[in-house]
Amino acid sequence: MSDDTTRTIKVEALARVEGEGAMHVEIRDGALVGVELQIYEPPRFFEAFLRGRRHTEPPDITARICGICPVAYQMSACEAIEDACGVVVDGPLRALRRLLYCGEWIESHTLHVYMLHAPDFLGYHGAIEMAADHRERVEQGLALKKVGNQIVEVLGGRAIHPLNVRVGGFYRVPTRRELQPVLDGLLRVREIAEGTVRWVGAFDMPDLTYDHELVALSRPDEYAVVGGNVVSSSGLDIPVSAFLDEFAEEHVARSNALHAYRSDGTRYLVGPMARFALGYDRLSESARAAAVEVGVGPDDRNPFRSIVVRAVEVLHAVDEAIGLIEAYEPPDQPAVPVEPRAGVGHGVSEAPRGLLYHRYTLDDEGFITDAVIVPPTSQNQPSIEADLFRLVEQNLDLDDDALRHVCEQSIRNHDPCISCATHFLDLTVDRG
Repeated sequence: MSDDTTRTIKVEALARVEGEGAMHVEIRDGALVGVELQIYEPPRFFEAFLRGRRHTEPPDITARICGICPVAYQMSACEAIEDACGVVVDGPLRALRRLLYCGEWIESHTLHVYMLHAPDFLGYHGAIEMAADHRERVEQGLALKKVGNQIVEVLGGRAIHPLNVRVGGFYRVPTRRELQPVLDGLLRVREIAEGTVRWVGAFDMPDLTYDHELVALSRPDEYAVVGGNVVSSSGLDIPVSAFLDEFAEEHVARSNALHAYRSDGTRYLVGPMARFALGYDRLSESARAAAVEVGVGPDDRNPFRSIVVRAVEVLHAVDEAIGLIEAYEPPDQPAVPVEPRAGVGHGVSEAPRGLLYHRYTLDDEGFITDAVIVPPTSQNQPSIEADLFRLVEQNLDLDDDALRHVCEQSIRNHDPCISCATHFLDLTVDRG
């Protein structure tokens, strides 16, 4: 609704994000007053569901939190339970976990790059409309995503909500013969992965720079996905066990998802941009070269370039998956024994959308007495709102439709998984 003094823009449902929510933009006398991201989907109570369950159950239960990144939930859960029980999973089993994670990164990032985000930059309503003019591109994206699905299916038992992951390792590990078709597929799509970086690197990007503190996992020996310390662009470097000392969640009335801040109340950002900035030197050589070729580097702070970073991470994941399969030697056993004991365990891994923290408290029989799960979208919500505020402030002269488009595109920069956080988007702009 619009008149001389008031403009109200409503988007009943934001397309191309996972979940449902709303956004309200308030403008008074031509000045932006506030931007609120409202996640109104009912709470999902997974932390409560976990209380009273056996220590062996979190990988299967938490995988149901998200159909796009179930592996991340399984890996963080396994890491936390194993930490509580004093077990370290290493060697070939850890390598298989990284390979499974590579599959999830490839399928999730490719879905976002080709189907959800690229239409914004090319002026299409969605991937179906884009396919009419760019059929070959869409088919390439599907081929790349298919290989990611294939990795998850071979290692996890099925592509969605895998069921072969257990605390301590896997129920069954693949033979080298079973992995050969996966390797063949990765080698076939590697050129597509390189081409994807060049393709999205040529998109026209709006000019926006953020100042969020960047937070990600870090390891000295690899582009961190599972294990390592939590580090930040401001110099934070802590063990996973200190996560809740440095980061705190709070409830805000407008959202059913908690908002996470640093312990001093400042916002921060997790996800591909943070991983890329903090782990750039540990990307595969070809992934770094591809980033250099399209002009994106670790100091880049334009959130619209996140689509380029995701493409670089896909290339890295393809490279790493190829190396892991070529070096694969089946372990002697599919899992190490994990005997329950009383204690508290912490687990963090890098979901495609960012750092995912789990903490479990076990009694001496291995029953869970408390569970805490901090998903990436909850951590990024304050930063998403800050980005939206600056973007709307810079574009107040746009008409309602154009402003709605840039807001939605900005939100998709972060690829929020609202189902995980608990869901998105009914946009209201009040220009009274």
